[in-house]
Amino acid sequence: MTRWEALGTWTVLLAAAFGAWSIAAATLPVPAYYLPPPTAVIAAFTDLVTKGILPVFVGESLRRLVTAALIAVAVGVPLGLLLGMSRRVADFMYPVLNFFQSVSGIAWLPLMLVWFGFGERTIIVAVNYTVLFPVIFNALLGVRSVPRIYIHALRTLGASRWRIVSDVLVPGALPNIATGVRLGLAYGWRALIAAEMLVGANGLGFMIFSAQNFHLTARIMLGMALIGALWLLLDYFVLRPLEEATIARWGLVQR
Repeated sequence: MTRWEALGTWTVLLAAAFGAWSIAAATLPVPAYYLPPPTAVIAAFTDLVTKGILPVFVGESLRRLVTAALIAVAVGVPLGLLLGMSRRVADFMYPVLNFFQSVSGIAWLPLMLVWFGFGERTIIVAVNYTVLFPVIFNALLGVRSVPRIYIHALRTLGASRWRIVSDVLVPGALPNIATGVRLGLAYGWRALIAAEMLVGANGLGFMIFSAQNFHLTARIMLGMALIGALWLLLDYFVLRPLEEATIARWGLVQR
């Protein structure tokens, strides 16, 4: 299927979904705030943009995610590479990292609220924790997946340990690192929304949670749509091309 065919298919599917939504909102015997029509969501979007509220909320959420990503890459990549250089250390740390990767930042939020209170620090720590461990874990796996024959070949040629790291281990681990960053940010995006809901700081999560207090269902739906749409844009136009370019650059896919 070509790109234009896929676009046409999705356009038809979305039009059908919005049509069914509009009919259901108009015919179902429920209060209007239970299922507002698409026009109400569009009106909520226009209202929030006109008042300057929505750009602030979107900007705050994206800023927190980018901050967490930068910290995770700066700390997680070197740490994962270092841990992966020793087989014994890697074997020991594998279950530890796997454990902390499985316990999401959302599960840590109640404890973080006790430690750091209801503030910006709690959000950043929760999101950074969620992004960090997939990055470390995949960097470690990337180092361990490099064929030993390459390392032995450079040692035979008299290469130093630093040369082996820079010329073999880091390039060989890059595809796994790119995957870890993409995976970590996907987890971190969800943790961010949950943290904003609980902490009450400006952001898309806060917008959704505060709207339910006033039965502003259209605003809740708008927030949900924006969360999904923003992630699709970030993943499709930034993370996915970065991952594919990294894998293709180091010769791990067939052309």
